[in-house]
Amino acid sequence: MIRTVHTDNAPAALGPYSQAKAVCRLVFTSGQIAIDPAEGKIVSDTIEGQTEQVCKNLGEVLKAAGTDFDRVIKTTCFLKNMGDFAAFNAVYGKYFTSKPARSCVAAADLPAGALVEVEVIAEAADKE
Repeated sequence: MIRTVHTDNAPAALGPYSQAKAVCRLVFTSGQIAIDPAEGKIVSDTIEGQTEQVCKNLGEVLKAAGTDFDRVIKTTCFLKNMGDFAAFNAVYGKYFTSKPARSCVAAADLPAGALVEVEVIAEAADKE
């Protein structure tokens, strides 16, 4: 059975998709950008500030799915500017201490003018 994951502690989807889907013991999150769920807008104009909010958002979605950063298997990261790679890594590394597999690519344009977007695949307890 496929379960839809939703929390009001992370931004609502900007389109026809969900925050995450869970199947068996895997959780697949949609990409998160730096929207503050309380304000409904991007909270910072720096890569560090945006990465911090992205990680907070992901943490809330993972929590709602019954998992956490330590159980993340794979991340896919999109940066508007690869020149931000080192600054992005400095913040990312505080959250993803288990060092999951990762892809990181440059994206010419991200939703809402974001500088960074991250999606994850994680293991969770089976809630079916």
